[in-house]
Amino acid sequence: MTQTSTRPRRLSPAEVHARLGEPEAMIKDKKLDHIDEHFRLFIAHSPFLTLATADAAGRADCSPRGDYPGFVKVLDGHTLAIPDRPGNKIADSFRNLAENDGVGLLFLIPGMRETLRVNGRGYPTDEPDVLARMQTEASEPVLAIVVEVAEAYFHCGRSLIRSRLWDPASQALADEMPSVGEIAAAQIGADIDPTVLTHALEESYRKLY
Repeated sequence: MTQTSTRPRRLSPAEVHARLGEPEAMIKDKKLDHIDEHFRLFIAHSPFLTLATADAAGRADCSPRGDYPGFVKVLDGHTLAIPDRPGNKIADSFRNLAENDGVGLLFLIPGMRETLRVNGRGYPTDEPDVLARMQTEASEPVLAIVVEVAEAYFHCGRSLIRSRLWDPASQALADEMPSVGEIAAAQIGADIDPTVLTHALEESYRKLY
């Protein structure tokens, strides 16, 4: 028997709105068009964010970014700068920004339930003064992403509470996964010992700085 796949029904914006209802006035009012002192403090303590971009056709990408707390710099009340640390060199985010400069950021602080969302427009820069502010342990990024802030607001902690993200017991879930070497060997089809692949990746992690 041939099994046919069916896609779930697509809802219109009106149907979605009818099911969710109107947000409270306080929720609407919490969105600001700039980085205030509370957002600035949150960013200064955040060691991790996700960066969402999309190309001209709307194909989306979400990239993790992390470093020491405060690695993202607040240049002024309407401008942020994110260092581009060494990675896989695929540069999906840069390619997307060349076609569509819209960006969405989600900042997290370990142990804190609330997150900070920032939306705006982004572009790459190699401005020496900006890069110099991001130097860590004698390592300076060669590029940074500048974000011109359009809106910023705190997001409630319900999702992190439900996920138990900061619960130490949740880390046991990682033990149920195969090693990254085993995954890479299976996906790439490489005739390489998964232990060798895992060791190579761990060695690359040790050379981050």
